[in-house]
Amino acid sequence: MTRPKRNRRAGVEDLWKKRDGSPSRLAGTGKRWRARYVDDENREHSRRFDRKVDAQSWLDTITASQVTGSYIDPVKGKVTFGSYYREWSTRQVWVPGTVRAMNLAANSVTFSGVALADLRPSHVETWVRVMLDSGLQASTIRTRFNNVRAVLRAAIRDRMLAHDPAEAVTLPRVRRAEAAMTIPTAEQVGALMEHAEDDFRAFVALCAFAGLRLGEAAALQVGDVDFLRRELRVQRQVQRVNGHAVEIRAPKYGSERAIPAPDGLLEVVAQHIAHWRPGTDPARWLFPGTGVHPWHQNSVGYRWRKAREGAGLPALRMHDLRHFYASGLIAAGCDVVTVQKALGHHSATVTLNTYSHLWPDANDRTRKAADALFAASAQATAYPLRTEDRN
Repeated sequence: MTRPKRNRRAGVEDLWKKRDGSPSRLAGTGKRWRARYVDDENREHSRRFDRKVDAQSWLDTITASQVTGSYIDPVKGKVTFGSYYREWSTRQVWVPGTVRAMNLAANSVTFSGVALADLRPSHVETWVRVMLDSGLQASTIRTRFNNVRAVLRAAIRDRMLAHDPAEAVTLPRVRRAEAAMTIPTAEQVGALMEHAEDDFRAFVALCAFAGLRLGEAAALQVGDVDFLRRELRVQRQVQRVNGHAVEIRAPKYGSERAIPAPDGLLEVVAQHIAHWRPGTDPARWLFPGTGVHPWHQNSVGYRWRKAREGAGLPALRMHDLRHFYASGLIAAGCDVVTVQKALGHHSATVTLNTYSHLWPDANDRTRKAADALFAASAQATAYPLRTEDRN
C-alpha cells in the first residue's frame, strides 16, 4: 500500500514566509499555500491553494485514498484508455479468437483518447448508446461491454484507475433464453438428415445427437470415434482466422471431453467412414477439405444451407441442433452437471443460464409425482371412474 513519506517535504507550507519567518519573494503573487507529498517511488507531488484549509483538505484526501487503496498516481491517471489497452493486451495469454474479440470491443469505444483518471459513467453510457443506435444486437453490446470492462478492472488492479466507471451502467435488455432459442423438432431433424448430401449426413448427425459445435465436428479425426467404448472424443476445433486462414486449435476452455454416443449415431458415422474415409490412419480427417485441412465454417455453411432449404427450414441455424441435443438430455431427466459435461460448458452456471427454462419447475415435478400416485392407487384398487348421474 502506498503511503506518504513522513519527512519535511510532506505537509502544507506557507509560500509567503521563509523558514526564519521573514517574508518570501513570493508574497503577493496569489497562491499562498502549497500541499505536497512524496510517493513510494520517491516522486514528489504538489498543488497550490489560496487557503490553508483547502490545501490541508487536499492532502487529507490523498492520505485517505492511500490508506484505503484507492490512491492513483497523477502521472498514471493521465494515461488514456486506448494507450493502456494497447500496452496491457500485449501481456495477456489469449487465443486468436479472444484477441479478435477484445480488439473489436476496445477499438469500438468512444473514449479511447480519454485519460483513465477522467473516465466517468457518462463516457461508457455514450458508447453504449452509439452501439445501440448503430443497430447492434443487445447480446453483442453486452459482450463488447464485458470485454471493455475487463480492461477497466485491469486498470484498477494496476492502480491506474480508482473506480470502475462501468459499474452502474444500464445495458439494453437481452431477450430471454426461451424467447430467443429455437429448438428443432425430431421431425425437422429427420428431414435435415434426409436432405443432407451423402458426405454431410454424418456431420448433421454429430451436431444433433452429440451436441458438437460446428468447429468441433469439423475437426474430428477417425481415431476420435471409439466404437468399442461407444464414445466420441472432442480434442480440437477448426477456426477461421481473418476469414481466410484455417487453424486447428484446442477446444474452448473446458470443452475437451468424451461424449457417450448412441448406437444410431455410431452406425451413421461407421457408414460414412466406410464409404468416404476408408484407410488405416486414425489421424485422417472425418471430413477432409482441400489441402491438409478439414472442412471449416465456409464449406460447412454451404452444405448446411442446401440441406436446410431442401428440408424447407430456411430460418434454422446449425447451432440449433446443439439446442435439440441439450433439450433431449434434459427431457430424459439428465441433471445439470451431466448436460454441462456433454455440451462442454466450462461451468454449470453457463448451462443453467442457457437452458434453465427447459428443466421442469417445482409445479411440474409435483404434478408428475401426484399423477404417479393416482395411477398407482387407481390400478391397485381398480377404482372405476364414474361419470353417470347419481340423482
